[in-house]
Amino acid sequence: MSGPIATVDSLTRSGAYGESGMTVVDRFGVYLSLRAVLKAIGQRNEIDLLDLGCGYQAKLMRALQPRLKSGLGIDLRISDEAKRLDRLSFREGTIEGIVGELPENSRDVVAMLSVLEHLSEPLSVLRDLKRIIRPGGVVLINVPTWLGKPFLEFSAFRLGTSPAEEMNDHKMYYDKRDLWPLLVRAGFRPSDLRLRYHKFGLNLFATVRG
Repeated sequence: MSGPIATVDSLTRSGAYGESGMTVVDRFGVYLSLRAVLKAIGQRNEIDLLDLGCGYQAKLMRALQPRLKSGLGIDLRISDEAKRLDRLSFREGTIEGIVGELPENSRDVVAMLSVLEHLSEPLSVLRDLKRIIRPGGVVLINVPTWLGKPFLEFSAFRLGTSPAEEMNDHKMYYDKRDLWPLLVRAGFRPSDLRLRYHKFGLNLFATVRG
């Protein structure tokens, strides 16, 4: 949905996003990301969703729950409340450690929102997503931009309005010239890629057709 809802293998990261609560800035970011996701999936229903870095409370999966056939979320830790929700299942662990085990052509929608920048081997994970997404499905990716880097770090390190742990775990920032070739190397066709800046240019949102 928004803000860094990623959870991946890291030396600085100790838990799932949202596990210690969310700031007003985080909540606004979640709202903006949800809007982008809803626009991208259109009128799809009966969705088999994969949410990588779903967050402790699985906010995106909750919001989409009425439209899901099934939902699988991956994060380091998931709340007991989220685990009790209908049609949702979870695996606790790192994205890199789990995504390679998932079956091919098994998901209609894959969400990876504010996750890619935390990955040490992003290309390997993107290649797995190419394998997992069904023909006609869609992969949704949100990443922070280089323009956003100083603003995000100021918010986290100086103002304390974003989690400093998240910023310290960033491995990369992305503009279109960074993300586009990475997606092509992962096996996605250029004609299936749509990249646009959002959140006032602080983030880049990619809609990738399977």
